[in-house]
Amino acid sequence: MGGTVTAVSRNATYVFSKPNRSAINLLAGLGVEGDVHAGERIRHQFRMTYEPDLPNLRQVHLMHAELFDELAFKGFDVSAGQLGENITTRGVDLLGLATGTLLHLGGEAVVEVTGLRNPCAKINDFRSGLLSEMFVLEPDSEELFFKAGVMAVVRQGGPVKPGDTVVIELPPTPHRRLERV
Repeated sequence: MGGTVTAVSRNATYVFSKPNRSAINLLAGLGVEGDVHAGERIRHQFRMTYEPDLPNLRQVHLMHAELFDELAFKGFDVSAGQLGENITTRGVDLLGLATGTLLHLGGEAVVEVTGLRNPCAKINDFRSGLLSEMFVLEPDSEELFFKAGVMAVVRQGGPVKPGDTVVIELPPTPHRRLERV
């Protein structure tokens, strides 16, 4: 059970989209080398102002390319890196993973999934009306479920590039469902 890395992205400044790269380097306990969100403490621009001492559970943002396919069907042209993610995958049900799942990326890097990305209003600045596509109402619970990818911390560093395999290592049971981080 696994998939493939289709794109990698990083940006050293706070802008919404991140340019695609030929490769990125993950640093254990920090995140993506050269990315503005790397660090031991929270680096989310808004949350840093009122929670600066929180641990950074959002070191790496992963998004499934299947979301772009779904959005294209609905008339939105979105591609890898444009929603701010660092790693784009295909063939991995990122949103269905359990908290604490380890993703082995390529030959060396390992990230631990910490939770769901909370979609922000900047998504509508990028494409008007897109924010409403980042949620789904679950019929059983009538709760909103976020679709804008997952967040992770780097457990083992190493290079990651398009074409690398993604191997999923589930945590011990009972599994905890992903929540917003």
